[in-house]
Amino acid sequence: MSDELITFEEEEFTSQLTMPVVKRIVSLLKPHWRWVFGFVISIAIISAQDSLFTYINKEIIDKGIIQKDIEKLWSLAGIYAVVQVSQAILIFVMIYLAGILGERVQYDLRKMLFNHLQELSLSFYAQNAVGRLMSRVTSDTSRVADLITWGMLDITWAVMNITTSTFFMMLINWKLGLIVLAILPLLVFISIEFRKRILLQFRASRRANSKITGAYNENISGVRVVKALGREPKNLKEFQGLTDDMYSASYRAAWLSALFLPAVQIISAIALGAIIWIGGLQAQVGLITIGGIYAFTSYLTFMLWPIQDLARVYAEMQHSIASAERIFKLKDTNPEVRNKPGAIPAKSLLGEIEFEHVDFYYEDQVPVLSDFNLKINPGETIALVGPTGGGKSTIVNLLGRFYEPKKGRILINGKDYTDYTLESIHSQIGIVLQTPHLFSGTVRENIRYGQLDASDTEIETAAKIAGAHDFIVTLENSYDQNVGEGGNLLSVGQKQLISLARAVLTEPDLLIMDEATSSIDTLTEALIQRGMDALMQDRTSIVIAHRLSTIRRANNILVIEAGRIKEQGTHAELLHQHGHYFRLYTQQFRHELEVQYGAEIRK
Repeated sequence: MSDELITFEEEEFTSQLTMPVVKRIVSLLKPHWRWVFGFVISIAIISAQDSLFTYINKEIIDKGIIQKDIEKLWSLAGIYAVVQVSQAILIFVMIYLAGILGERVQYDLRKMLFNHLQELSLSFYAQNAVGRLMSRVTSDTSRVADLITWGMLDITWAVMNITTSTFFMMLINWKLGLIVLAILPLLVFISIEFRKRILLQFRASRRANSKITGAYNENISGVRVVKALGREPKNLKEFQGLTDDMYSASYRAAWLSALFLPAVQIISAIALGAIIWIGGLQAQVGLITIGGIYAFTSYLTFMLWPIQDLARVYAEMQHSIASAERIFKLKDTNPEVRNKPGAIPAKSLLGEIEFEHVDFYYEDQVPVLSDFNLKINPGETIALVGPTGGGKSTIVNLLGRFYEPKKGRILINGKDYTDYTLESIHSQIGIVLQTPHLFSGTVRENIRYGQLDASDTEIETAAKIAGAHDFIVTLENSYDQNVGEGGNLLSVGQKQLISLARAVLTEPDLLIMDEATSSIDTLTEALIQRGMDALMQDRTSIVIAHRLSTIRRANNILVIEAGRIKEQGTHAELLHQHGHYFRLYTQQFRHELEVQYGAEIRK
């Protein structure tokens, strides 16, 4: 399975708790088997002690109270107290182990998903909303951890209650015991039928919840755009539709759960009445004691409680199972771009790079590049210009091996770049984007992100080369200034300079500049341009240019249209051709002069 649209919310997870799902859930417990063993044993003993308490109460009634045997009464009371203290200790152990086990499983799941998400290709993130992926890592892992701990507790407790209660009932009066066992299949049948219907509604509720999470994330992240365009009423209406869907599914699930309990209680009341009536008749002829009748009614309650509670337990379990299915589906999603068997590390990318008859398209199958050919010499600066959607970003994405050609090859030093490991290629590429991304933290930490073991001196040197040092030292805390989430406490130009400094620190062989100066003022552009010039020294550089004035000194300028090279040459050569580049450059130059002098220049 390659990177694909993970339609968790639209998919019907119709599988039940099948063996493959069980095996994968159980596999999560293998590293913690000691904790699991202690947890299950403590639950089993506590449940057995509950049944033992009832039997001791029977003995107290029959042999202590009715026979007025004070010595026996004190003996049974002592046993009762010892078992009670033992159970209190075991309950503490059980709850402690449940908490530890749940946290350990949740930690493992989140770590596993985080590592896997980092391995997935860009095509995966282009098709899946961030909010929905966040829901997988946060709420779904929490639910699976609950299934493994509290779900295991409920199941083990229920099985032990039924087993030990049956044992003691058969010990007291096997004929009444058979009557109780006769109603269990009916209760199990009712439980299964209700479970099927409750499951469908809870899965629908879960899908709606994921859509709501995604809507929250998108609206909060894009709050500025929402307010600027006055989208609040429309967004509210769309959000209302999502919440209505979740409410309807949750309402139906709650209604079925509420109906389930009375059905079980009616059958339980009939069984309880039958036991009391038959037990009363047997007591008159000495076949059962008063304590025995009391014990039977108590054991019946012990057995019916798990079944009565089954609606709640199954609702929670199916929530968790659906979450497990989504987690496993995400984990099973393989990266579209990955190392092929036998891949070797690339020693250097500072060599000849060649696109050889490359075809590429995205998921919509519409060709972006068709029979694309390009040769880049070591140390050259290549500039890509042309209309939006022409294929410029696709070229650099292919070169950075974030995607791979559908047809054709990309060669580095005469070798197909898929023969190299992804890690070795990515580690030797520096990228400066049009919209730079900074992480929460300080300026120093964001620059150091390019080389985690860099010293403070190396960081400051990189900042000076990039032209960022001068503005950094004017900040209140200099290099220790917090940049805010996504760098929102800094201007776009300042973020770009820090991004450049980070790229300088990586010392890449191949540098990719994706319209790095398109969103800033002229003064900041000059600073960034100087940093770019310093960064491009002695390395191969690919520049996607919006402002053509920034690429005049490029060794080769390519005009890209409809996935093909329409024009190619130096700045001077292309101007002499009076082609597309000439028109783009003169139009942009004319516009800049009009803005600068506030007057229209005649053509």
